[in-house]
Amino acid sequence: MTGSPVLLQVDRLHVHFRLQEGWGIGRRGVLRAVDGVSFTISEGETLGLVGESGCGKSTLGRAVLRLVDVSAGKVRFAGTDITKLSERRLRPLRRHMQIIFQDPFGSLNPRRNVRDIVGEAMLVHKLVRSADAMEERVRELLERVGLPKDALWRYPHEFSGGQRQRIAIARALALSPRLVVADEPLAALDVSIQTQIVNLLRALQREMGLAFLFIGHDLRMIEYLSDRVAVMYLGKFVETAPKRLLFDKPLHPYTKALLAAVPVPDPEQARKRIVLGGDVPNPIDPPSGCPFHPRCPEALPACRKEVPELREIEPGRFAACLRVAPAGPAAAVETAPHDS
Repeated sequence: MTGSPVLLQVDRLHVHFRLQEGWGIGRRGVLRAVDGVSFTISEGETLGLVGESGCGKSTLGRAVLRLVDVSAGKVRFAGTDITKLSERRLRPLRRHMQIIFQDPFGSLNPRRNVRDIVGEAMLVHKLVRSADAMEERVRELLERVGLPKDALWRYPHEFSGGQRQRIAIARALALSPRLVVADEPLAALDVSIQTQIVNLLRALQREMGLAFLFIGHDLRMIEYLSDRVAVMYLGKFVETAPKRLLFDKPLHPYTKALLAAVPVPDPEQARKRIVLGGDVPNPIDPPSGCPFHPRCPEALPACRKEVPELREIEPGRFAACLRVAPAGPAAAVETAPHDS
């Protein structure tokens, strides 16, 4: 988003969980769910976040909103570092940062009707003066996300999965946020419903100027929605780039493998399939050197010892791989800057 001010700046963020004996590991350990991640999101921009299950995507999304504790690093929202704020000081900012959860069946309270689910936060943040004003606002939101106004008094079990996700979107929009973390909001939906929800999110972004951190597995949807894309592996970013650059010319071997697995309508345009051996390593006991080297088809002997840092390869494009050389002199970055 050229010229747009930075809304969210994440600087070397770490989220570690200390595990006690009896968690199936036989000893104490530290799970490094997010391990030194840096990025920015500008006003009205969408950053797509991809990676295999267990790589730390959802934890990162929650850490950005302070829904999980941050172990180290900074999260600046609209210029304010929120990592150390008390709940009292954080509350006024929370209305500007909302989340859409993955499971529309589990994220809505089954004992409350749609009026209360969508409207409660308006009363908490004193954005409406009366219950009647709240109801009118909820009706407007339901209409905006494609639900009938009479849904107001119905309960979650009376709706389909796609309709429930629309309710969750209406709840996220109720406070007129500036940033929305969409945590795999399509994963539990049928393909036809996914398309409807993606188009809805895109239309709402244009109307309201929303910024999105869009977390997902489906690279086709990521490509459709995102301005930039970050690829995450074992708690770290291994590549970030403007969408078109990343999809047309991936640099990191892991990014290449993810894109090679995406089905395409024309077999002649399909990428050569790259089969990765094994699973994502245990984040409690990560491998030495590059975390991807045990599965990497392009690994060098040095990859077993040296941890590659995220370096700027060309303007606006970063990769953490010993095989990928910068176009010119480039040092490891403290904070990945915003791409114009």
